[in-house]
Amino acid sequence: MSYGYQGPPVIQFPGRGPPPTSFGVPPGTPSAPGAPPYSQTTNTGFSNAPPVSFGMPQPHSPYASYPMQPTPMQPTPSATNPSQFPQQMPYPSQAQSNVYPPQPQSNVYPPQPQSNVYPPQPQSNVYPPSSMPYPSSSYPSSSMPESSYYPQQQNSIYPNIPQEQNAHRFGDRNSSSFSNPNMSLSSNSAPYPGGSNLGGQGLANVYSHYGVNLSSASGRIAQAPRSCNTNKLSPTVVPYNGFDARADAEVIRKAMKGFGTDEKAIINVLANRSNLQRQEIASQFKTLYGKDMIKDLKSELSGNFEKLVLAMMMPLPQFYAKELHNAMAGIGTDECVLIEILCTMSNHEIRIIKEAYEAMYGRSLEDDLRSDTSGNFKRLMVSLCCANRDESFDVDPASALEDAKVLLQAGELRFGTDESMFNAILVQRNVPQLKQIFREYEGITGHTIEAAIENEFSGDIKKGLLAIVKCVNNRAAFFAEQLYKSMKGLGTDDSRLIRLVVTRCEVDMGEIKEAFKNEYGESLEDFISGDCSGHYKKCLLALVS
Repeated sequence: MSYGYQGPPVIQFPGRGPPPTSFGVPPGTPSAPGAPPYSQTTNTGFSNAPPVSFGMPQPHSPYASYPMQPTPMQPTPSATNPSQFPQQMPYPSQAQSNVYPPQPQSNVYPPQPQSNVYPPQPQSNVYPPSSMPYPSSSYPSSSMPESSYYPQQQNSIYPNIPQEQNAHRFGDRNSSSFSNPNMSLSSNSAPYPGGSNLGGQGLANVYSHYGVNLSSASGRIAQAPRSCNTNKLSPTVVPYNGFDARADAEVIRKAMKGFGTDEKAIINVLANRSNLQRQEIASQFKTLYGKDMIKDLKSELSGNFEKLVLAMMMPLPQFYAKELHNAMAGIGTDECVLIEILCTMSNHEIRIIKEAYEAMYGRSLEDDLRSDTSGNFKRLMVSLCCANRDESFDVDPASALEDAKVLLQAGELRFGTDESMFNAILVQRNVPQLKQIFREYEGITGHTIEAAIENEFSGDIKKGLLAIVKCVNNRAAFFAEQLYKSMKGLGTDDSRLIRLVVTRCEVDMGEIKEAFKNEYGESLEDFISGDCSGHYKKCLLALVS
């Protein structure tokens, strides 16, 4: 039986090692007499090492579940006794050698001689200076100085033509320079629906009288064919003789500056200038004031007067292209606009409008016509858009008689109507030949071709064919009828009225006014005064007077 402190019981945890050894007890201290010394170690893992004591002598006790059996340990080696360390094999000494042998110091890329790859080029002007925008051979010897040329407008298809030549081509009857020997004043010899042997007025004879043709896309110059110009020019708006673009721009600026707008000053300037002169005024306005004249006008004006002024400021080809696009945009189609433009224009005019249309909207006019029209009317519009009418002046009576018989057999002498034959003849034959065909048809049947079309056709195709026939017979009467329809009855078709006045005032408005009075017994000015009001009416009257 033993006495004294027995120490805490030693508990063996299943699967784990014994608790740590005693603390503070020097190594080698025996737990009991005759027992080997214990080593001070620490169990740090989950091993199955035998349990050890906590540094106190532990006699055998009945209360201990497991007897404490000391584990003999080797004494800890120290630095004073190096023999206690195990003998290890030293690493073999490695020779101080470079794995990669030294390379000779040589330049892999030999030096290149300092030479200029691109030899110097001589300083030459690629574009030689030119004092005339067109070859001098295209103009008469009495051409105007450079200062009188209109500056080239961006996105404009109008060429730079002198003002004096402007008066020639627009037919300024009050100008002493209007002395073209090839131009007759007979109104009955207009060979094309557009009104000019050279491809109609309005657009084509702007270029054709002096053999100049300008493409809107690339600005290339071409020679227009010189046939006889036998159409009467009767514009109501002609180029202003004492034109000063800078002074006009200052007047327009003053009219819009400050509180309110001087509409009278705007009308006095713009309604008495040609379309080309208005373009130069807009250019000078931006140069002087750094502002867009069109935007300023749009912000200062309103209503139909604003629409009219903006239409006057747009170049004619772009204006026609915009009208065609608006007629086909959205739901539905305004076929009257398509008929009014395509059925009355010449080949050259249609080509210019097509170029302007594609430049403005990124699509071809023909594709939009195909997608927005249908049936026989679509075929008629596409045929006219091709601009392949014969524009010669040859008349073959025998061929005219045969064409008249073909039209009779395709229409009145059969059940139904062969629209393709009417389309082929009316779109392809030249205007003098068409007049002969219409006379032969009337001589065979006893009635006019208009009466036959009225009976055989209906809808838009009938309107299109009748427009071609009326323009061949009397172009001024056709436009007079369109003006009358825009104002008759309740209300006014202002878009139609604006388009007709703006596009014809520099071409043949004088003839149209005469035809209007002869047909309806009232002057065009009186009709406009009774149907319009305000500054809108004043500007329209200034354009047609």
